[in-house]
Amino acid sequence: MPIADKLVLRRQRHLKWRWLDWLELTLMILCGVLCFGFSLSVTADIVTRTIGHPWLWLQEVTSTLFIYAIFVGTAVATRRNDHLYLTAISEAMHGAPRVIVEVIIRLIVLGVAFCLIWYGYQNYLRGFGSFRLPSGTPIASLYAIIPLSGILVGLFTIEQLVNGLRNGFDHPEAPDEDATETQARAQP
Repeated sequence: MPIADKLVLRRQRHLKWRWLDWLELTLMILCGVLCFGFSLSVTADIVTRTIGHPWLWLQEVTSTLFIYAIFVGTAVATRRNDHLYLTAISEAMHGAPRVIVEVIIRLIVLGVAFCLIWYGYQNYLRGFGSFRLPSGTPIASLYAIIPLSGILVGLFTIEQLVNGLRNGFDHPEAPDEDATETQARAQP
């Protein structure tokens, strides 16, 4: 099974456009790289401080990787319905009440996406007046990911809203292939 099949979820396929699968895959890989880089930079920071020769720029790298991982993760989790989504409420319902709750939830998430875009962009612009030490890099470099994340959250929410209204939000999930194989092996 190719890596793309493992990283792009098949769950709730009726709410997704296939042409955005490449973006989910790219964001998942980017999240992995950011988290690995964050872990590596924290480890290097600890080691260099322990041996008495700290690299001060590692703190800047660590904070940048951490912030970017959070906001990239937020965007990809929105597409995967793993974040900013109140599943317990909506999945307990069926028919018209479920559609209403699903639409309300996604409108709230669109509001959050708009706030990320609007206020994130304002912070980004203001960030050119403050600088990080010791590199002197504008703080705007940290804030750049916030409006981009808002755009992606908005895109994925609109994708789910359009497809949910078109195809319905309430679709039974196909059994997980790994779980089916595990159950088959467990039976005598």
